[in-house]
Amino acid sequence: MLQTLYIKNYALIDELHIEFHRGFSVITGETGAGKSILLGAIGLLLGQRADARTIKAGENRCIIEAEFDLEGYGLETFFEEEELDFDGKTCILRRELTATGKSRAFINDTPASVAQLKILGSRLIDIHSQHQNLLLAQEDFQLSVVDIIAHDQKLIDRYRQAFQLYQQSVRELRQAQEAVQRDNDEEDYLRFQLSQLDELNLEAGKQAELELEAKQLEHAEEIREALWQTENNLNGDGNSQSGILQALHDAARNLSSISSLLPDAESLEERLDSCRIELRDIAGEVSSLTEHIDVNPTRLQEVSDWLSACYSLQQKHHVQTEAELISLREDFRQRLNTIDHAEENLQALEEAQRQAEAAMQALGHELTQARKKAASEVERQMTEHLKPLGLPNVKFQVSITPRPTADNSGLDQVVFLFCANKSGRMEPISMVASGGEIARVMLSLKAMISGAVKLPTIIFDEIDTGVSGKIAEQMAQIMYEMGRHERQVISITHLPQIAALGEHHYRVYKEDDDQATTSHIVQLSDEERITEIAHLLSGAELTDAAIQNAKSLLKI
Repeated sequence: MLQTLYIKNYALIDELHIEFHRGFSVITGETGAGKSILLGAIGLLLGQRADARTIKAGENRCIIEAEFDLEGYGLETFFEEEELDFDGKTCILRRELTATGKSRAFINDTPASVAQLKILGSRLIDIHSQHQNLLLAQEDFQLSVVDIIAHDQKLIDRYRQAFQLYQQSVRELRQAQEAVQRDNDEEDYLRFQLSQLDELNLEAGKQAELELEAKQLEHAEEIREALWQTENNLNGDGNSQSGILQALHDAARNLSSISSLLPDAESLEERLDSCRIELRDIAGEVSSLTEHIDVNPTRLQEVSDWLSACYSLQQKHHVQTEAELISLREDFRQRLNTIDHAEENLQALEEAQRQAEAAMQALGHELTQARKKAASEVERQMTEHLKPLGLPNVKFQVSITPRPTADNSGLDQVVFLFCANKSGRMEPISMVASGGEIARVMLSLKAMISGAVKLPTIIFDEIDTGVSGKIAEQMAQIMYEMGRHERQVISITHLPQIAALGEHHYRVYKEDDDQATTSHIVQLSDEERITEIAHLLSGAELTDAAIQNAKSLLKI
């Protein structure tokens, strides 16, 4: 419930602080006095788009702040999920707007996003303005009314999950069919490309291995010459004692001959022996390598041909590495495998689609039954609400027919049919109802919905358009009754019959001074109410008759 509203530097409002109450309240005032400004300010708190032009002329920023009593409305989960402070009782929303166009929002003094304001705002206040009457022409609005009365949100959520799975199965089948068609057209091409790649017998690391082998084969003579020379350096040329190994052997023998005379010579001899053993092993490995290096033009041609074919395929397929060719080969193989097993794959996807559609249809039919049951209740309540509103012969029917194709809302097409006269024919309400009748229908819908939805505050902005007299009294009675059930109902009105039934009465007015025009709102005392309602009855000129009529309406 809206408890207090503070506005500073917004449009024609200089500074305003007003308290609101539980039950049925009314707001009156001359056209242009600032009632729409008041709603605009509240709209900013509910996440509507901010416009720097709404800041009062000459000021740098505006502030709108409201305090709500939320005890008993079950909003704790929202604050927990959004990680916002909440004491379980009150909530303060604040919106600040600067002349530079910057906007800031706060929930309980914690910075909040506009999206968070919208979500919370939708659960705090419902503002019904005249343009909302156009909702009656929209099928989704009519469907939502039926769903609210059906209390079927959990069933809707289950259906939507099933519908999404069905859509996914349709997409997967279509994509598979397109892929099969595309691959069938390219089958010969794919098989040819795969055969070329298979001929290479590609393996990870093979290209690098053969590139090294090719270099060795190309330079086999150089390699053999270097190895032979190294071996000669180590062992000698076989006809002399000039090899390194022989020299080490001679040096060790010389040290050995003096080891008895020079103790250090023994350790030096051992070190030389270690070096000679290591070099002897190296000489053996060099000799072995020399034996395995062979000038083999045939093998060089084979390796060169393989590498040439590999480079050619890399260039052809616009890849740089052997790994990319292997990946491409596996892709071709997979696509051909898909072609080879296309029929069974498509059959599996078709079966999955049939099962998904069956699950969706089952939940859709369950949803339809819930809606049809709720439709009877909507028809009953709407007839009860509309008859006292000057429509004694009204007929209201909820038509539920199958949709041409299922969508996210279900299998049903919902249309409100309406007839105000005995002999009239039932037609879609947007086609046959007058402006005054639509206003009465919308009020009746709100009254019905408010009984099913725990919404703290409802604001009606001139819901009485097109009605007067006894009908206005009945509309006021409906709003009064709505406000009795732990709810706050506020009606902005020009009709004295509605204003008189309000438990709390506020007046919006403008004042001019030498510099500016400002809007104000005040709560009226009992005496002030008499005068205000008298003005609604007689206009600017206040007459004794109007005063008496006002007292009569107020039951004074």
